[in-house]
Amino acid sequence: MTSQSPLLTLNNGVQMPALGLGVYQSAPEETTDAVLAALNGGYRLIDTAAAYFNERQVGEAIARSDVDRSDIFLTTKLWISDYGYDSALRAFDVSLRKLGVEQLDLWLLHQPLPSDFEKTIAAYKAAEKLLTDGRVRAIGVSNQTPGELDELISRTDIVPAVNQIQVHPYYSQSEWRRANDRHGILTQSWSPLGGSYIYGDAETNPLEDPVIVALADKHAKTPAQIVLRWHLEHGFCAIPKSVKAHRIAENFDVFDFALTPDEVAAIDALDTGVRGGPDPDSLNLDNAGFPIPE
Repeated sequence: MTSQSPLLTLNNGVQMPALGLGVYQSAPEETTDAVLAALNGGYRLIDTAAAYFNERQVGEAIARSDVDRSDIFLTTKLWISDYGYDSALRAFDVSLRKLGVEQLDLWLLHQPLPSDFEKTIAAYKAAEKLLTDGRVRAIGVSNQTPGELDELISRTDIVPAVNQIQVHPYYSQSEWRRANDRHGILTQSWSPLGGSYIYGDAETNPLEDPVIVALADKHAKTPAQIVLRWHLEHGFCAIPKSVKAHRIAENFDVFDFALTPDEVAAIDALDTGVRGGPDPDSLNLDNAGFPIPE
């Protein structure tokens, strides 16, 4: 098998690596080295956001890397405090300046804003303009429910390429994934290793589940590698987060084995239906902090 991430083709023909590095809660002083370690180790997808407060450090790593910018798939996200048409366009420019790039590969609306969905629609129309103008190669959303997706698509012109949602073995969100599939939208997994459980208040940890541990022993892999392979077998894009070089390398070492359909089904059966972290729809402009663990 290849030692490079396979590519997934988005609904507009743009190709995106199936495995990348997420930098949520990566402290600015740790982010540059983490992104450099990832790029040097073969990663070509880096996922950040305005609300992570480390776009500048991601850009610094890209500038310092020996990897050509054209080979890097760079994602950032618009936070809800900048929703609206003109404010979204301004926020996009701020993100590009911090990242030090002239074009984004993917720009996402970070959360739905059900308390003022008109601003969500307006922000997405700004994203459509940026796509039409060639300033971004693909646009999408994050944490959009099936109903919110239906409404957004009915009121805009371009179907999102990606919906980034919480997906891991203990919370696999089959209904949301089916909605994505119905519209031809790629499912991108945040918290792909179950970090919303590992670092939250839950007493359970997907990486300690007996089914996953047994598969790790069988394949001579770590539990994290088994879970990431499960994402790949499903055709998801996964963006595990780490600032530790050895863990970044470990998470990328998943292309030399495969899970059987029965093994994938065994992991599928672990779904609890219980979300880790708060419901994204609970956020509004009065509590526009960023509490959701990834």
